[in-house]
Amino acid sequence: MQPLIVTLALDGASQERFDELRRRHFPPQRNHLSAHLTLFHALPGELEREVRQDLAQTAERPPLTLRVPGLRFLGRGVAYALRSPELDALRQALAARWGPHLTNQDRQPHRP
Repeated sequence: MQPLIVTLALDGASQERFDELRRRHFPPQRNHLSAHLTLFHALPGELEREVRQDLAQTAERPPLTLRVPGLRFLGRGVAYALRSPELDALRQALAARWGPHLTNQDRQPHRP
């Protein structure tokens, strides 16, 4: 089964703004996705049902507030650095729940 990638949904206005900036500044040959905020890069596909259930419960909460305090160099590009204590807590709770199934990359500190 294909691994699962978990991303945070953005509100419509933010999605449009980040997509426009991505189209304008991201190399077209590497621009295969919409702007996104990855929470987990590769959960086992066999966990899809469990992951969907956990995320459905998570989605019942009020929207998160995120700040964009600056930029972060990624080696081959630049990303917006995002800050949110609520997001940090949410991500930590999900990581604890799925801990035995996390890849090394997803065990690293989350830097949205």
